[in-house]
Amino acid sequence: MSEAAPNSSPEINRPFLMRAATYMAVTFALLMIGMKLGAWFLTDSVAMLGSLVDSSLDTIASVINLVAVAHALTPADKEHRFGHGKAEAIAGLGQGALIIGSALFLLVESVGRFFRPVEITHSNIGIVVIVISIALTLVLVGFQMYVVRQTGSLAIKADSLHYRSDLLMNLGVIAALVLSSAFGLWWADPVFGIFVGAVVGYAAFQIVRQSYDQLMDRELPDEVRDQIVGEVFKHKDVLALHDMKTRSAGNDYFIQIHLELDPELNLRRAHDVADEVELALMNLFPSAEVLIHQDPLGAVPEDYASRVTREAANDH
Repeated sequence: MSEAAPNSSPEINRPFLMRAATYMAVTFALLMIGMKLGAWFLTDSVAMLGSLVDSSLDTIASVINLVAVAHALTPADKEHRFGHGKAEAIAGLGQGALIIGSALFLLVESVGRFFRPVEITHSNIGIVVIVISIALTLVLVGFQMYVVRQTGSLAIKADSLHYRSDLLMNLGVIAALVLSSAFGLWWADPVFGIFVGAVVGYAAFQIVRQSYDQLMDRELPDEVRDQIVGEVFKHKDVLALHDMKTRSAGNDYFIQIHLELDPELNLRRAHDVADEVELALMNLFPSAEVLIHQDPLGAVPEDYASRVTREAANDH
């Protein structure tokens, strides 16, 4: 998990952007299914079939995403006090399973074409359809990546990941159509079908891995944790920290830290320091939930495994 923190600008309407990305993905996927279905009937290309199957599963995955994002944006309630953000990770696992299924289907179909070659016809129509699909996909992926930068949404990132793999796949389909029809290289169609299946399978692996990390409460990326430590030590009264724990659910961050303060501080001042650090972290990560415990300096040994001093943080 190496993605950077989402844009922390408070004026960004994250729910609107995430919902817009899901509706756009479903709409574009339906358009591409219609075009590719007609092109497959005309060309009988296994590479085109693979592109059609992938777009069909894209639609299912995007619908799952739409529902998951809507659920993830539901505010926390008495039964889900940490919110519903992990619905995004569950959707990511569902998408991964669908994409793996499409990759296996395409690999089997492509290998079969080596034993029963099929003549590719109406390749020009297929090429036009794929070019249009590439243009639509570029527009969609561009908007999705903007939304990911602004929101950090895992579900939108997963959706974007397999649409980006579609770009490479569609280029492969064009190559297969040209080589098979114009140059008589019948084996190009199944070869590119296998290539497309491998690309789709790799995309599925990435989606499943990221979703699994979030469901298992993996720590936030090192660069984000470094940001947190740096922000904490901007407060002059924080002398050290330990037992920092972080995780994410959807685009929400959860941060827990033990601050080490001067033992001579009174309770009111220690409380104020914790509030000030919490506010600073929430300004840095507006969707974060921050939990801080105050300890007197010396409460844990100097060589305590998770302990970070101001000097160590500055050196790092």
